[in-house]
Amino acid sequence: MVGAGIAGLLLASALKARGESVVVLEKSRGLGGRLATKRVGDAVFDQGAQYFTARQAPFRALVAAWRTRGAVTNWPAAGADRFIGTPSMNAMGRLLAEGLDVRRESHVGSVRREGGYWRLAIDHQPAMRAGRLLLTAPVPQSLALLRSGGVPLPDRLLLDLQALTYHPCVALLVTLDGPSAVPVEGLELHAGPVRWLADNTKKGISVGVASAVTVHLQAAFSAAHYGDTEAELVRLVLPGIEQWLGAPVL
Repeated sequence: MVGAGIAGLLLASALKARGESVVVLEKSRGLGGRLATKRVGDAVFDQGAQYFTARQAPFRALVAAWRTRGAVTNWPAAGADRFIGTPSMNAMGRLLAEGLDVRRESHVGSVRREGGYWRLAIDHQPAMRAGRLLLTAPVPQSLALLRSGGVPLPDRLLLDLQALTYHPCVALLVTLDGPSAVPVEGLELHAGPVRWLADNTKKGISVGVASAVTVHLQAAFSAAHYGDTEAELVRLVLPGIEQWLGAPVL
């Protein structure tokens, strides 16, 4: 299996529960994909997904089990149906990976069919052979892997997968020398370059730091300014949200 995001880890756990032998290859050091947390000095930021919801019975049952393990809790200020990882979002990835053969920093460069098996070329590692291949990485990455080995897909399926789109989201991680004015439940904005603000200190993630604010930028702005430097982004973005930051940026 390629990809140790939440989909890959849940699928691998389900297969293992059925008695299957599963190896999960993940190109990065972290687990959980968009359930990403980053430490900058003493500050801790949920830089990816800020929360998740659980509305359907099967998933609510999973969340209840995760809560029992101490990896998930409600974000009370944000509403009863919003949940966050504890102590941060990437705790869920670590929990879901327990008991699985997950090989991090294993970047799969190509896949191809070879003698009735799948052959996976892994950067700086020996190639791997597998009876079955499951791809849970983002669709464009998965399609690129299949193309690299000349693996055909049915025309209709290929068209449907190619039609799926992803929107970029640039995240700024901002530390302040005093409290921010961002509400405890976070703040969604509908105009300007900023889409979302959350104070990780108020969220309970960045303990002992005055303010550690995650700033998610709008998709169109992120796409247009993806290659900008940090200084350029700060100049373009921060003046428009000064009322919420409420303290000088460090």
